[in-house]
Amino acid sequence: MADVGVSQSVLVEPRGDNGRKLPQYIAALSATLGALAAGSMLGWSSPVVFKITQANSTDYDFDVSSTQGDWVSSLINLGAAAVCFPIGLIMDAIGRKKTMLLLTLPFTLGWLLITFAPNVGTLMAGRFITGVAGGAFCVTAPAYNSEIAQDSIRGTLGSFFQLMITVGILFAYAVGSYTSVFIFNILCTLIPIIFALIFFFMPESPNFLVVKGKLDEARESLIRLRGRNYDVDSELTNLQNKAEAAKSNPVSFLSAITKKTALKALLICYALMLFQQLSGINAVIFNTSAIFSSAGATIPAPIATIIIGVIQVIATFISSVVVDRLGRRILLLFSALVMCLCSTALGVFFFLKDTHGGESSIVEAISWLPLLSLSLFIVSFSLGFGPIPWMMAGELCLIDIKSFVGSTAGTFNWLLSFTVTSTFNSLNTAIGSGQVFWMFAGIMVLGFVFIFFIVPETKGKSVDEIQIMLGAEPETQTNVDGKK
Repeated sequence: MADVGVSQSVLVEPRGDNGRKLPQYIAALSATLGALAAGSMLGWSSPVVFKITQANSTDYDFDVSSTQGDWVSSLINLGAAAVCFPIGLIMDAIGRKKTMLLLTLPFTLGWLLITFAPNVGTLMAGRFITGVAGGAFCVTAPAYNSEIAQDSIRGTLGSFFQLMITVGILFAYAVGSYTSVFIFNILCTLIPIIFALIFFFMPESPNFLVVKGKLDEARESLIRLRGRNYDVDSELTNLQNKAEAAKSNPVSFLSAITKKTALKALLICYALMLFQQLSGINAVIFNTSAIFSSAGATIPAPIATIIIGVIQVIATFISSVVVDRLGRRILLLFSALVMCLCSTALGVFFFLKDTHGGESSIVEAISWLPLLSLSLFIVSFSLGFGPIPWMMAGELCLIDIKSFVGSTAGTFNWLLSFTVTSTFNSLNTAIGSGQVFWMFAGIMVLGFVFIFFIVPETKGKSVDEIQIMLGAEPETQTNVDGKK
């Protein structure tokens, strides 16, 4: 029997497996082709910067110093951070679909500047612009996928974003390592164009259309996403009631963002982004070649990075399959625990290596440890802390603050990524690589405790149920839904 006090809209809200799922999968995958473009942007620096900073490089008609190469690598983080806040306002004004289609323009422009750069300044400008487009996709695609999905598959569709990011990174590792820089750049330029050609035929978010009063378009969108045999009218009525209640009881943005539920959602979203970037993922990726060589592997660096890319894709795919069965909390807790153990093990290895030397018997006796720890770390990150923080940002918030929370959380994430990326080498030199890994392990202990006590399980929950879990009163939800 249903809990007393839960709104009628919660009880009658169309949920379960009645609607067709295939159209929702297709729309979500189409949207996340933008994430594929962002992934190729992220992975580009691994094979390319090494090539273009070599003294004998002929890929560009100008020289790129090691310091300039570091800036070329990291400028995408600043571009992404700069756009995350305004893109939330833009997608609320013109829609999720139009926003993502318009992002094709800066993405293509950025890649063309990178491809035909006459000097290092133009190359940096191209990287910054592609960072702007990639960062914008990190806000719009998760929001779109969250809004088009039924509750029963919302987690799976939400994880598609991180899955396509890892596919894009693997594409960059594999293709960038074995083609010329020019050919690789051209291929990267084509990805956002292909995205636009496919996504053009996908429906707009029904939530956005209802908020804008376009009910006929919203109904058609729901039919395209759920099928004609689904009870579209009930879901449309539920969305319409919420929109009308919001208009008849207008709440200022300040009031909306300072509600108890909103503040808790903000805390969770920002904390998960913090723990994601301070988990040590960048440290592990940066040390991939060193870890492989320390383990006595004779695998060339390009092959090593491709192996890591494959591991990421497989683990993220597994996460997309099980996230709506196992739930978000269990995957986050598992991810934090395993990453903590792996970082501790890596810290022990590098501390002993720095203390006793790489040729010492004690280091050679555990030469297998870093390779095992690396693989398990990548798997656990890809199962939990890779995809779920972005997904939760789209699940925890009501539509009136979703864009703000998603965009500011994205800005926070990219700034943290830039900080970690730009300071990692200095931190290694200052305190030692072993101690750096132990620091990351300690942060993951804090992350585990935070998730255990604060983060709710949103698996299969409706928006109303999630708000109640965040502390809203059932009567409040009743009012918002327009039901008495």
